[in-house]
Order: sequence, then C-alpha cells, then structure tokens
Amino acid sequence: MIGLGTLVNSAAIVLGGMAGLFFGNLLKERVQDTLNMACGVSVLFIGIAGAMEGMLSIDGGLITSGRAMPVVICLALGALVGEWLDLDRRFEDLGRWLRDKTGNARDTGFVNGFVTASLTVCIGAMAIVGAIEDGLTGDWSILATKAVLDLIIVMVMTCSLGKGCIFSAVPVFAFEGVITFLASAIKPLMTDGALSGLSLIGSVLIFCVGLNLIWGKKVRVANLLPAVLFAAAAGILFPGIF
Repeated sequence: MIGLGTLVNSAAIVLGGMAGLFFGNLLKERVQDTLNMACGVSVLFIGIAGAMEGMLSIDGGLITSGRAMPVVICLALGALVGEWLDLDRRFEDLGRWLRDKTGNARDTGFVNGFVTASLTVCIGAMAIVGAIEDGLTGDWSILATKAVLDLIIVMVMTCSLGKGCIFSAVPVFAFEGVITFLASAIKPLMTDGALSGLSLIGSVLIFCVGLNLIWGKKVRVANLLPAVLFAAAAGILFPGIF
C-alpha cells in the first residue's frame, strides 16, 4: 500500500510522544531538566556524526576534511532566504495554531516542543529517500526504520519538553506525504550528489537543534532550512561537490 510508510512514521511519533508524556508526568522537574540536557547532547552528536561522515575522508591512511566551502555557501544562502521568508516565525505560528486548536492554550512550552521535535524528525535524507521509495514501489522499509528512531527521539523529547512534541507528527505527515505523492517527479532529481549534500547540511541543522536544546534558542534553525534545498541543487548541478 503506497503511503503506508508515512502513516507508520506519523503513528510512531504519536505513540512515542504519548509514552513520553506519560513517563514525563512521573518525573520531577530536576530529572526532566537533566533529561533535556541528555537529549540535547544526543542530538548534538547525531548531527556531528552525520556532518563528519560527509566532510571527512581517509586519504593514504590519513583523515582529511573537505566540503567546507559548499557548506558555508549553502548555509549563507539558506539563511538569507530563510530570514526573508521568516520561516522561524511561520513555524512558531503553526505551533501556536495547533496549540490553540487542540485546547492547549495555557501550555507555555507547547510551541518550543513542537518546533524542536519537528525540526529534529523532519530534517534528513531518510525522510526523502524513504518517501520516494514508498511512492514508487510501495517499499516503506526505510520509513519503518525511521519510524523506530523517531519514536525513541520524540518519546525522550516529550518527557522534557512536553506534549507539543507529539504534534511533530503533523509536519512529518505532510512532508513525507507530499514527497510520496510526487515521487515520480522527485526521483530523477535525487542523485547521489543531491542526497549527499542534503544529508550533510541536514546534519549541520540537526546539530543546531542540539545547541538550542542545551543553551536555549540561540539559532533560528527554521530560517536555515532553505540551505538544504541549495545543497541538493548544488549536488545536482555540480556532481562531486559533496
């Protein structure tokens, strides 16, 4: 069944969020704060691992780094477009709309939880590749793997950030659903270079999410999201740049 992967992924996020909400209510505030730090550190290292995989290589037995220039250019261009569109504010507006429509108007942490969890589970090559495979062949195994990872991530986040994390299922459902529907058109564009660029820049943005989890909102990550599109475009136009 085409589209089943998106449904499974979204359901896993809701399930993980519900479990996190239940366990989070049993934890003292001090424990929740420590758990939030642990979650932030984990997200930092997930981002670091993905970025280093894309930037480091072994040459003659030595570890060398590269691709710094395209990373800087993509992030700079993405920041300019993201600030112009003010994506961060729009993302928060969506969170506030969901908060009010779901009867959680008094939950002061709802929007932060929603934005943080959404950016963590939406960014990455697995969502795009998995949705394309699901749309073209009905193979949702990649999204099933992502669903397990997202369930754990959202469960931990919900324990410390609250029920807003559960509603990250909404952008995931919309994002993966659209890609599944347009899979035949998107598939030719997802070259190895495009996927490498998308994965590398996505990992950098996930690292920024970890920064915000630990030190408060220091980076407007949503305003950097266009960088992912610039990275994919660069990978298509200049094979080997990533």
